[in-house]
Amino acid sequence: MISILRKFKETGILGINRRIGEFILPLNPRENYPLVDDKWLTAELASKNGVFMPHHYSMIEEFGRVKDVPFLLKDQSSFVVKPANGGMGNGILVIEKTIWNETGTPSYHKVGGKILSYKDLLHHISGILSGLYSLDGNSDRAIFQEKLDAHSFFTDISYQGIPDIRVIVYRGYPVMAMVRLPTKESGGRANLHQGAIGVGLKIKEGEMTKIVHKDKIIPSHPDTGFHLEGKIIPHWEEILVLASSCFEMSGLNYLGVDIVLDEKRGPLLLEMNARPGLGIQIANQKGLLGALRWVDGRERVSPNSPQKRVEAARQGL
Repeated sequence: MISILRKFKETGILGINRRIGEFILPLNPRENYPLVDDKWLTAELASKNGVFMPHHYSMIEEFGRVKDVPFLLKDQSSFVVKPANGGMGNGILVIEKTIWNETGTPSYHKVGGKILSYKDLLHHISGILSGLYSLDGNSDRAIFQEKLDAHSFFTDISYQGIPDIRVIVYRGYPVMAMVRLPTKESGGRANLHQGAIGVGLKIKEGEMTKIVHKDKIIPSHPDTGFHLEGKIIPHWEEILVLASSCFEMSGLNYLGVDIVLDEKRGPLLLEMNARPGLGIQIANQKGLLGALRWVDGRERVSPNSPQKRVEAARQGL
C-alpha cells in the first residue's frame, strides 16, 4: 500500500481531497458556480461573450407546460432534452428524429433506435422538473437544445452520438485534455460514467494517446475496433483557445470545459464544470499536479489573451 501511494505521489496524481482543498475551494468563487452549474445561465453568459454553443430552442419550468412540448418543438425533428442543473450526463435525452402519425401524435426516435411515445417523453420531462436529475435534488428546468452533427473525423472511430472534448483549464491555461467517445454501452452518449471511453490528448497537437474504459486501459474502441493512438483532433488550436477563454467568462480558476466539434459549425462550447473529475489523468497516463505547478511557476497575472496562454501551454507542457 505504501509503495502504491508513493508511486501516485511521484507521478503527480491529483486526488479528490487535494483537488477540492487546494484548487477548487480557494480558487473558484462560490458566487460564480451558478454560471456553470445552470446550463441556461451558461448559454446566456456565452451569448453575451460571443462564445458559440449549440442553439437553445426553449426551456420550461412549470409542470403545466409539459403537455405543450411537442408543439414547442414541432419545427425541430431532432433535439436534445437536458436538465438545467444536471450532472454526469444524467437526464440527457437525444432525439434523432420525430415522426408524426396520421392522428397527429408524435413518436420520438432516440440515437440507437429506441422509440419513445408522446407519453414517454412527457414523463421524462416531468422527472427533470421534479429534480430527479438535478445536482442538489431540488426542482429543475428542462432545456431543449439543438442536436449537433458530429464532425466527419469521428464517423468511423466512434459509435453513434456526439463525442466531446474535455479540457482542464487552470488560471486560464489549458493543462490537460481528453476526448470522450460514445459506445453502445453508453447509448451513444459521451459520458464516462455511462460507459463511454476516454482518450488522452497531447496538449501540443491534440494527438490521441491511451484509451480508458471504466478506469482500465484498453487497446481499441470496444465497438468500432479502431486503434486510436496517434490520430490528431481537427481544429485543435481553436478548441484550446475556446477552452482558455472560459477562464475570463466564468471567473473560475480551475474548471473543466466541454467542447463539441460539429461538422458545419466547428468547435462549440457544450458546458463548463467547476468540479471536473479526475479520470482524465488515467487517459493521459500522468498526474495533473505537474501541469498545475507549471502554471503556478509562471507570472501570477496570466497573459490577457487566450491565444497567448494557449501558445505558452503548447510549448511548455
